[in-house]
Amino acid sequence: MNAAVIIGASGGIGAAIADALEEEGAFTVVHRFARSLDGAAHIDITDEASIANAAALVAKGPAPTLVFVATGILHGGPSGPEKSLKELDPAWLATVYAVNAIGPAMVAKHFLPLMPKAGRTVFAALSARVGSISDNRMGGWHGYRASKAALNQLIRTIAVEERRRNSSSIVVALHPGTVDTALSKPFQANVAAGHLFDSGRAAAQLLDVIDGLRAPDSGKLFAWDGVEVAP
Repeated sequence: MNAAVIIGASGGIGAAIADALEEEGAFTVVHRFARSLDGAAHIDITDEASIANAAALVAKGPAPTLVFVATGILHGGPSGPEKSLKELDPAWLATVYAVNAIGPAMVAKHFLPLMPKAGRTVFAALSARVGSISDNRMGGWHGYRASKAALNQLIRTIAVEERRRNSSSIVVALHPGTVDTALSKPFQANVAAGHLFDSGRAAAQLLDVIDGLRAPDSGKLFAWDGVEVAP
């Protein structure tokens, strides 16, 4: 018996991941958590107590062997993704960090101890190629880029620690590409033909990447096509 946990399961990618896992039937239980869900399924990625409550529910068993964090924020602040320094807003930066970096780290804090100490386990969080420092050639989107870079570093650091607990564990960040969701909606006009994925296709691609991962891949960022993204 095993379980999968999807954090952000009401969003486009998260819901599609949960649907695909349930259809495959490889997990005894697929837990869906999201801010928009009620009761025991409710979770607020910016509230550690909420995350702890969700973990307590999952702790009743069976143990999770997959935890997938599908939350994230790109726009919605005073000026959307910042295009220049003059648009930086401290409150918005704090919000972006809270959702994109701190939240997934708190999920790891509370859910990784529930995962088995032996055998293959996967903790995955949605990140973004723009979080790559070496690949930043265009600038802009300061808060989003920086928060995803922070997430990628947290994933690396968490992976090192988790490997000491379970040498077969895999902790990774995943870049889904541009997916037709509310997050990308304002920017889809600039996407090249054939590179805007619907949620179902994105979920299938990400699950294929996860299936192909091995313990030495832990701590890295992988794109939807399975190619590692440079830090």
